[in-house]
Amino acid sequence: MLWLSDSIEAIRDFMELGGPVLRIIALTIFLMWVFIIERLLFFRTTMKSIADDIRRRWEDRSERRSWHAHQIRVSMISQFQMSVNRSIAMIQTLVALCPLLGLLGTVTGMIKVFEVMAQSGSGNVRAMAAGVSQATVPTMAGMVGALSGVLLVTLLSRRASREVEFLEDSLTMDH
Repeated sequence: MLWLSDSIEAIRDFMELGGPVLRIIALTIFLMWVFIIERLLFFRTTMKSIADDIRRRWEDRSERRSWHAHQIRVSMISQFQMSVNRSIAMIQTLVALCPLLGLLGTVTGMIKVFEVMAQSGSGNVRAMAAGVSQATVPTMAGMVGALSGVLLVTLLSRRASREVEFLEDSLTMDH
């Protein structure tokens, strides 16, 4: 239990070191991972049953050759594509937002450094250290957040495309 309190204290110290922008970055990364986990769970559980239901409904149709049947097929594929791609655009947005928030942290930290320099002169290195940490820690956190999400959002996007193509190939027009 001691390790838990030490971990919480280390996280709190890190958050204070990075300043207020780091809290926003942490929230952004948390939301990004909530959406990523939701998509991973969707792919492992719900997606297969949706695809099977669409295939079953298509195979139960007596007529699959007409223009009308083709439009129904396109609609089914489109509905599946929308359910598979849901939240992926949000994940991509959050991934792109992480480094921008890191840059915001850099700017706010440097403003703090310049304020200290204006008040106490450039000789007070200790007073400038807090601003320098507020400039560098959010930048690092934003980059780490973006890098952790970029790989997974790419994998999720590719998987979604593959699943839509697979469904499209399995809904044959001949009968």
